[in-house]
Amino acid sequence: MTSSPLEQAEQAEEIVDNTAARLARRPWPATPIRPGIDVSFEFFPPATAASEAALTSCVDQLEPLDPTFVSVTYGAGGSSQDRTIDTLRSLSETTQMNVAGHLTCVGATKNHVDAVVDEYRSLGVRRIVALRGDAPAGTDGSAVAGGYATAADLVAGIRARHGDLDIAVAAYPEVHPKAESAAADLDALKKKFDAGADRAITQFFFDTDAFLRFLEAARSAGITQQIIPGIMPITNVANVIKFSQRCGTVVPAWLPDLFDGLDDIADVRHLVAATVAAEQCRRLAEHGVTSFHFYTMNRPELSAATCRILGVRPVSDGARRTAASA
Repeated sequence: MTSSPLEQAEQAEEIVDNTAARLARRPWPATPIRPGIDVSFEFFPPATAASEAALTSCVDQLEPLDPTFVSVTYGAGGSSQDRTIDTLRSLSETTQMNVAGHLTCVGATKNHVDAVVDEYRSLGVRRIVALRGDAPAGTDGSAVAGGYATAADLVAGIRARHGDLDIAVAAYPEVHPKAESAAADLDALKKKFDAGADRAITQFFFDTDAFLRFLEAARSAGITQQIIPGIMPITNVANVIKFSQRCGTVVPAWLPDLFDGLDDIADVRHLVAATVAAEQCRRLAEHGVTSFHFYTMNRPELSAATCRILGVRPVSDGARRTAASA
């Protein structure tokens, strides 16, 4: 039997009240954010007209926030490499943003990878996110003959050819799922920095304490370079849980409960998602973190809302940083 409009409104109000109560039980303090926050955003290259429109919306909403840079993902084995280059070209030509191109080496020869870097440079791209990458389907991920075996080798290869590029690498606060141990994973990160990386961007996480422990361990290991936390505003809890299982991210018990009952109430779900992401950033800011990298999934609203909560405001065209000035 269909509920009446009044009953539906009462049900929605009850869900909102329950959600507020769950938020009130969160363990993180809600302290004022400190000024001087820098943000960056990850986009993925569109494959359809609809995803092209989604990316355009992303740019329209997030470029005014003056990101330090925006990165464009890059698939292994040729799955999205051409689209990545097309997207980088479009962003470089139509926006003021400092653009970073992802680059993976698994399944590719050094000549191929070097050619991609050269093409990035021809587009004016001066930032690289250097990753080993996931193995193409049907392969074991071993380096091909004449290829870069590890991300550290990739960084060293880029640095040897291009001393002026800014190179970011990946870091894993909760340990890479294929690492032998946390110590081995941290050693792999240090090798990437020793090879010439400028900074690291972490896999997304929800356990803020895990990131803080990881950051302390990195500093103790002699890593002094910037480590930027990766923040994933939650657009779909079920998808996030599946992805987390593949990449080794722990989903705390409170997270699914927080979104329970909100599948059909998008406005409340988005409010909760932005609040969770902002609380995570606030806690990190209390410990001196001032830069955050948002995995947007080409859905700008949650990242924009989180930035607003953090005090990041739109900047006029003339005052924004550019690829030339960054």
